[in-house]
Amino acid sequence: MIEAQWVLFLLASVAVIITPGQDMILVMSRAVAQGTRAGLATAAGVSVGLVGHTVLATLGLGALLRTSEWLFTAIKLVGAAYLVYLGVQLLLTRTAQLTAAASAPQSQWRLFVSGAFSNISNPKIAVFYFAFLPQFVAPDALHPTLSIMVLGLVFAALTFVIKGPVAVFAGSLSVWFQTRPQALLWVYRFSGVVMIGLAVKLALSRRDA
Repeated sequence: MIEAQWVLFLLASVAVIITPGQDMILVMSRAVAQGTRAGLATAAGVSVGLVGHTVLATLGLGALLRTSEWLFTAIKLVGAAYLVYLGVQLLLTRTAQLTAAASAPQSQWRLFVSGAFSNISNPKIAVFYFAFLPQFVAPDALHPTLSIMVLGLVFAALTFVIKGPVAVFAGSLSVWFQTRPQALLWVYRFSGVVMIGLAVKLALSRRDA
């Protein structure tokens, strides 16, 4: 029974993780712009953000977000504003800035923090964690809180396992794009539009959506 629950959890988790969203776009755009290491640093930040959500879900913040409209809205708007900030930055990028960025790219630490913050500032993920993880906790579990923590950590690790190769693949295109700044510029613009679109979707989302 326990093995079957784990299989279901892993299958459901993979289905969720591979669905394109703000994290995937962020990882891919960073990898294309600055190479594989930049993408991996961003993916690691995203995964650490999920560890933060695991802690919050264990502490019950997911339940609080489900019942507190103002708290959910406040965190949601912070997350949406950050996505707009990232999107506008991408849209306003110019060819000269790409050349300068190639010689002085963002540090891996900054990319890591950016990935973590983009994830932790999304209250939908906290609510998702609270609704998703308990489904895979055995009814007779001796320590259900610990079970939720373990499931959340596994989900976070699985996220890096899946998004890491995406970063490697996107990073392999980095050299090609960097020798073609106009093509890279369109990648930035497309990513910027997607980011702003996701920000609008987040801002208009409801707790039970």
